[in-house]
Amino acid sequence: MTNLEQQSETTFTTPSDLEISMTRVFDAPSRLVFDAWTRADHIPHWMMGPDGWTMTVCEIDLRPGGAWRFEWRGTDGAVMGMGGVYQEVVPGERLVSTESWGGPWADTLNTLDLTEAAGRTTITSTMRYPSREARDAVLASGMKHGIEMSFNRLAEYLHTRA
Repeated sequence: MTNLEQQSETTFTTPSDLEISMTRVFDAPSRLVFDAWTRADHIPHWMMGPDGWTMTVCEIDLRPGGAWRFEWRGTDGAVMGMGGVYQEVVPGERLVSTESWGGPWADTLNTLDLTEAAGRTTITSTMRYPSREARDAVLASGMKHGIEMSFNRLAEYLHTRA
């Protein structure tokens, strides 16, 4: 077990051969967490990936059938992007969307569920892949580390917004 996994506040599980699920508790009400996850004026503050990357594109049409697109640039000039389409939007409670990175990465169906209790919000984010091989390739890619970095930034950002 690495230091990151020992110190992680995010729980990663594989509930099926096709899924990766992440659970984390944030010290903020669900409406703030949902806004931070879905508004273009919030996302670039926390969803940055590895150190040295910045979000250069953040486009969101938050409605069922609406598209979203994110793009990042590294200090070395490298660019990566992803996008998808919203399937279900229930403010403060649930968000379902497709996600495509292009290239060798498999498209996913992502479900974000938010549950609030005593002003704290538990998120469960589940990504469903088309095959076990695709899921396992993502797990082997270091995605846990990148997501943990983003979630740590989100926790800090929510603290400044409360």
